[in-house]
Amino acid sequence: MPGSRPPSMADVAARAGVSHQTVSRVLNGHAYVRPDTRERVLAAIEDLGYRPNRAARALVTSRTRTIGILVTNATFFGPASTVFAIEAAARAEGYFVSIGSLLALDPSTVRAALDQLIDQGVDGIVTVVPQAQAMRLVDDVAPPVPIVAVAARADIPGDSPIRYVHVDQALGGALATQHLIDLGHRRIVHVAGPEGWYDADQRAHAYVVAMRAQGAEPRIVPAHGWSAREGHEVGNRVAADIVRGDGPTAVIAANDTLAMGLLRAFWEAGVRVPDDVSLVGFDDIDGSEFLVPALTTVRQPFAAVGEAATHALLAAGEDASPIAAVIPPELVVRDSTAPRA
Repeated sequence: MPGSRPPSMADVAARAGVSHQTVSRVLNGHAYVRPDTRERVLAAIEDLGYRPNRAARALVTSRTRTIGILVTNATFFGPASTVFAIEAAARAEGYFVSIGSLLALDPSTVRAALDQLIDQGVDGIVTVVPQAQAMRLVDDVAPPVPIVAVAARADIPGDSPIRYVHVDQALGGALATQHLIDLGHRRIVHVAGPEGWYDADQRAHAYVVAMRAQGAEPRIVPAHGWSAREGHEVGNRVAADIVRGDGPTAVIAANDTLAMGLLRAFWEAGVRVPDDVSLVGFDDIDGSEFLVPALTTVRQPFAAVGEAATHALLAAGEDASPIAAVIPPELVVRDSTAPRA
């Protein structure tokens, strides 16, 4: 075999002593191949370092085995973790991924990003678009390939062909609030994420419902973002209330990075966690257990989300009916919460 070119399927067939069609059947997972023949072909592939020609396969099968991922705000922990989990699940199924990022939320940008993925011949698209405004734009474009959306959307159109996969954000908000209520807290503040994000809206709504069910008055303080800096700004105001004696005895932050900013503000003001105020985050980011004190938080199972989204997309070609997969989160209790003093 010439060393100047990569090994071909014909080289594999010659090494294994089988036909070109048999090699193709092994590569495509065909059931009607004898086990010893399959082993010979796989050994020849390994020995030669053969890699299938994806372009040639796409011409024959009309499938590229590529999944497109459309994402906004990929620098944030939740979307970034979701994209990573989808990529890992797709790779386990023998698929590649192509990622398109939305740098702005307007019709032309969304259409251009989707068209770019479609022009690459993707077999389907997973959108990691947690903003209501962006998902409505995806609805308007209606791409001609199967779509799965990772979004905790409550207003899914009745005729939507899009399948939805998401963590039960409302349950997560309820778990965090009920945990503090069970510890005896009634003056609980929720530091909310930015308005118009499905996750933030559902967590805040669940907090309000749980508080009112206990006859307690909900108080939402908007952070207008997800960062530790924004959490610190809110934390300064909340800490001042606590020092005056009319502040909350517990705080729920819409994510862990906001909680980090709150922790810093409380420490600067001499407010002790959890002695003076309990604190709960959301996400269970890497390192949250090493904060001082270790952060009680709601863990999102991103690996399960990635697997569910990938499998829903791969099943879309077999079953056209829309589905919604809702995955429960988990409350992780650590040192930042304690019974009301």
